[in-house]
Amino acid sequence: MVTERRINKMVAILLQRQRDLTVVCENIHDPHNVSAILRSCDAVGIPEVQLLYFKETFPELGKKSSASANKWVHTVAHESTDELHNYLQKKGMKIYATHHSKAAKSIHEVDWVHPAAIVMGNEHRGVSDPMLEIADESIYIPMFGMVESLNVSVATAVILYEACRQRLEKGMYPYSAEEDSWTEEMLASWLSNPE
Repeated sequence: MVTERRINKMVAILLQRQRDLTVVCENIHDPHNVSAILRSCDAVGIPEVQLLYFKETFPELGKKSSASANKWVHTVAHESTDELHNYLQKKGMKIYATHHSKAAKSIHEVDWVHPAAIVMGNEHRGVSDPMLEIADESIYIPMFGMVESLNVSVATAVILYEACRQRLEKGMYPYSAEEDSWTEEMLASWLSNPE
């Protein structure tokens, strides 16, 4: 039996959810990386993560490593880059691919208060060419050491917390001041999924 206090906590968290911000996991194969990404998404209030797997199989996630974040963050699997592109376009999201190129912007130059999808690529290959083709812009994390890249889950957290910082400054937490149909649907989904 779920207590009223627990339900109130769920509602309070749902009101913080940033409905116009998402992460795309493209062929990320390590279950620990996927779990850590889901945890970071939950931490900054992302309600939904997109999954695009055409070269890898989505890994089986252990409950311990994900700290049950996969219960609180909804995942949507897409069969193709085109399907994903259409889905994000319908939501009005600009697509940012993590890819270091001459045209890439620092994550600190991006205005994260607008609807956005952040594409995180495979641990070894990075973001695929088809995904780069549909991306609106490429982004990178400024680095000042000898090592030229971060682990994909760490990179995701760094980007998300820059977006979170900007949104906090703009007063976007909470995202919604009161319950609506989306909140009710998500609450029902959470309550129907045993812990």
